[in-house]
Amino acid sequence: MHSGLTMSRGNTRHRLFLQLAVAGLLLAPVGAWSQDKQVFGYLEKVMVSQAGVTLQAKLDTGADTSSLHAENIKRFRRAGERFVRFQVRDEEGELITLERHLARVARIRRHDGDYQRRPVVEMSVCIGAVKRRVEINLIDRSGLDFPFLLGRSAMEGAVVIDPERTFTSEPSCEQKGMDE
Repeated sequence: MHSGLTMSRGNTRHRLFLQLAVAGLLLAPVGAWSQDKQVFGYLEKVMVSQAGVTLQAKLDTGADTSSLHAENIKRFRRAGERFVRFQVRDEEGELITLERHLARVARIRRHDGDYQRRPVVEMSVCIGAVKRRVEINLIDRSGLDFPFLLGRSAMEGAVVIDPERTFTSEPSCEQKGMDE
């Protein structure tokens, strides 16, 4: 009995080529995507500021901007420039006071659809051996599991996240020069 389907040798080769090409695309990019990028888990320790504040962070590709738990946030002016003074808790729970230039005020959309205005500062962040200067919005994150959320703009071009891993490395950047 003949099924009515015939395939020429050329079509068979074409189909085999396509199958191999698709398999190559599925397997090859893993190395290409992580080339020159550090692989971290979705939870990591990060260091912020020259003060060496180490915090647990969630790496979140769903958030563009990074977010830091801050207490006693006060905006003020010094010599006509806008600043923010705030406190962060290190891993031992000790309050550390930091001051930074106010980069801008962000309008952040919350999960409930409302908007919230948050001060944004620039700070250096160290994850593993990767150090980046990034914008960070300051907010009370005490009701959340992690005091720091590292957003995708801070990771772009330097970090790949393996969601099966956590706490793969300690921050190893030199503290000196973190605030520059």
